[in-house]
Amino acid sequence: MDRTLSAGAEVAGVDFTSRPTRRKPITVAHGRLQHGVVRLERIDEHVAFDAFARWLRAPGRWVAAIDMPFGLPRELVLALGWPTEWLPLMRHYATLGRDEIRARFAAFCAARPAGSKFAHRACDGPAGSSPSMKWVNPPVAYMLHAGVPLLIDAGVHLPGLHGGDPQRVALEGYPGLLARELIGARPYKSDDLARQTPERLIARKDLLEALEQGRSRLGLRLRASHAQRDGLVADASGDRLDAVLCLLQAAWATGQPGHGMPAQVDPLEGWITSALRP
Repeated sequence: MDRTLSAGAEVAGVDFTSRPTRRKPITVAHGRLQHGVVRLERIDEHVAFDAFARWLRAPGRWVAAIDMPFGLPRELVLALGWPTEWLPLMRHYATLGRDEIRARFAAFCAARPAGSKFAHRACDGPAGSSPSMKWVNPPVAYMLHAGVPLLIDAGVHLPGLHGGDPQRVALEGYPGLLARELIGARPYKSDDLARQTPERLIARKDLLEALEQGRSRLGLRLRASHAQRDGLVADASGDRLDAVLCLLQAAWATGQPGHGMPAQVDPLEGWITSALRP
């Protein structure tokens, strides 16, 4: 563990999207960890990949948890005959268009029995996450396709997968993992106006209260201003709250050996930070 980094560490949480726009930007929560408290400093919105890439490339000293997959299931990679080392695999994946990705993955699923259409990574079960090959609802395969090349080009360090600048560390986050621990399966967000209900508003309030009280197994408390709290609750899409959930996951990782990566993590698939080891 880098104790100089974990003491007063700068941390970030990123709600990523494969098609950033003004209506649906890449949302980055910035904060600082001090004595078990994560202070939310600001939330930035990047409406294009270039702006997000500039932040990634800028000199700094931080740990970020990003809500997008960093790897593909080994079973899928072997079946498709793709490279079985992470960097060559990601380079190959980046050359494919989204239509080709969808066609390849759909053909893979079509040849499999009902109930086991998708291949999964080892971390999907412990994290309760969607398979990283899924191209709809949510389209995480496209998020990987859009986001991982930005991380590689920025030269950030990806523990367990790819070496880079040890001062700028990126981890795979998943806000649903922490949200379920705190409020169960209650829905708290939606991009669909018709589903932005009072019940979801209450769930966001309850989730934020649980974060501030430090009720998760991460052992951290969130500190935010009144204005920040109001903004997190008011965002019915949940993008800002998801970025804050990833912020807490990044803060937890700064205090863990190897940034919390399991010793036996598959170097092709990666791992979702703070997911329990099997």
